[in-house]
Amino acid sequence: MGLGFSRAVLVIVNKPHKIWWFYKTQFLCTHALACRHISKTNLCSSFAFSHDCEASAAVWSWFVFSESEGSALEQFEGGPCAVIAPVQAFLLKKLLFSSEKSSWRDCSEEEQKELLCHTLCDILESACCDHSGSYCLVSWLRGKTTEETASISGSPAESSCQVEHSSALAVEELGFERFHALIQKRSFRSLPELKDAVLDQYSMWGNKFGVLLFLYSVLLTKGIENIKNEIEDASEPLIDPVYGHGSQSLINLLLTGHAVSNVWDGDRECSGMKLLGIHEQAAVGFLTLMEALRYCKDMALVAPEAPSEQARRVFQTYDPEDNGFIPDSLLEDVMKALDLVSDPEYINLMKNKLDPEGLGIILLGPFLQEFFPDQGSSGPESFTVYHYNGLKQSNYNEKVMYVEGTAVVMGFEDPMLQTDDTPIKRCLQTKWPYIELLWTTDRSPSLN
Repeated sequence: MGLGFSRAVLVIVNKPHKIWWFYKTQFLCTHALACRHISKTNLCSSFAFSHDCEASAAVWSWFVFSESEGSALEQFEGGPCAVIAPVQAFLLKKLLFSSEKSSWRDCSEEEQKELLCHTLCDILESACCDHSGSYCLVSWLRGKTTEETASISGSPAESSCQVEHSSALAVEELGFERFHALIQKRSFRSLPELKDAVLDQYSMWGNKFGVLLFLYSVLLTKGIENIKNEIEDASEPLIDPVYGHGSQSLINLLLTGHAVSNVWDGDRECSGMKLLGIHEQAAVGFLTLMEALRYCKDMALVAPEAPSEQARRVFQTYDPEDNGFIPDSLLEDVMKALDLVSDPEYINLMKNKLDPEGLGIILLGPFLQEFFPDQGSSGPESFTVYHYNGLKQSNYNEKVMYVEGTAVVMGFEDPMLQTDDTPIKRCLQTKWPYIELLWTTDRSPSLN
């Protein structure tokens, strides 16, 4: 695994009759932060970047809310989606399940401040190894940024009153090495202290490099050695130095607090190698189009499967082209894999029952109906879906807003009503195989 997943969906599934999912197209970090060379934990200047990357670090943007949608973060250019998307998901989870607000889409500036800062703290708390209570926060070294900004602007008085806003501009001109000389690591032994510090630094998160400084904070809170121990290949960067895609390890770190490279439940053995997976169910779920494209499988993320869901998944492993059927010669293998009775005499009986016309194929629907007739989905048959894309140019009228739709989950025995065959639907079908989507807009939301 460890792929730079380019299409993903973040899902919150706890709200009754509503499934919140947030799609981000490419997890781009346009300066390609290559964490493979990190060897020290005491100073952020020990981080190494890929200097041959054509993109500029300036595009590592900041956390800013959309003017058109009070609870939606806006992304500029090809910014660091691998960080912004998880933050957006956790932010909405907190707003929905920990807030007394009647309207989750309207937030005042003060509410946005509280919401963002508490969300960042939640992710840092999750990254804290073994919940030891040791948290790190990376911020500007104020005295130095004042001096450097003054030397560039030529106006000490002006720079002293605009340190927070102009320091990032100074960094652009100072270059890579000097940037790391202008930041510092601060440690906190308790969560209340961390929350106070994050709130105090709110203006920093809303200015250039705010996202990058938060990422540094997460990495140092987790601990570089801990990340190396969890990542499958220690030489693999968390951000691809060529295309800027966030690795699965980075996504897992932000969503679950563990930088493992795989997405299956628990650990697995493969040719004597121990491959680390996910051990605890996170508050925010993760779906990816890569599963629909068969680049990864068995991605339950510690979400218990119903027997029928497991049966469907096993059946589909013998149907790699998604035809909806398998040759009857494979029925015995499928039944053995599901621990069903697999005596030759019984297998022949089932072949005749499931294939009465003698076509030599076994259809998925009749198979599930025969062996799992009362194992329908435990979720709602219909729920509201909201699509989020943080890029202005990817939204209608270039306004970052949620797009509302209705999802209908149909059973395999229901007549199939095909509404579309978009990447969004194919991605959601990895969780709900017979889902159909009806959007309130004239066209499906953009994934680009």
